[in-house]
Amino acid sequence: MLDILPSIEINPAKPPIGSVILLHGLGADGNDFVPIIPELNLPESCPLRFVFPNAPAIPVTINNGYIMPAWYDIASLSLDQRADQAGIIKSVAAVQQLILREEKLGIPADKIILAGFSQGAVIALTTGLTFPKRLGGILALSGYLPQPEILMQNADPLNKSTPIFLGHGIQDPVVPLFLGEAIHQTLTAHHYSVSWHRYMMAHSVCAMEIKDIGEWLGKIFG
Repeated sequence: MLDILPSIEINPAKPPIGSVILLHGLGADGNDFVPIIPELNLPESCPLRFVFPNAPAIPVTINNGYIMPAWYDIASLSLDQRADQAGIIKSVAAVQQLILREEKLGIPADKIILAGFSQGAVIALTTGLTFPKRLGGILALSGYLPQPEILMQNADPLNKSTPIFLGHGIQDPVVPLFLGEAIHQTLTAHHYSVSWHRYMMAHSVCAMEIKDIGEWLGKIFG
């Protein structure tokens, strides 16, 4: 069995009714999204546990081999074509272990939200769509799909009805909007339940997106 990824874990005051596993982007770490928790404005009736894993530090080709936290290597600027598939598979396996750990803590799979930003969104989508149990939701921010056809072939039918939130910046210079739109088109064509949001921002998150995420989580855990 793989070692569990080191993570920042934030528990609510009340017993949690669900968990959110949120994967950071390239070069960041688990601390990156901790500040958004209070900004989600979740009601007291929606106590959620948040898990922010840290990706391992690896050499990243696109950054001249510099060692940094990354879920997989990227070989060129063609992000959707040059992602390291072996690295993606390894990270997916590591995130699956996190989901299984949440289940052992008493959170059923259908109350677990798998979320990610940029590279983290790639892993969240790949893990979530192929996981052999229905999850509570998949949240992909400013992401892309390196090999959508292969992912769709490997997708588990149990997550066909899982709510999916896609958010992307219109002015994103790192992961251009058309890559986010391609995710939306692929998932819609395969009849997934997708909520697609575009924001006036670059490769980041904004207050409106955080508000929308909070409302989306509130609906899921209603």
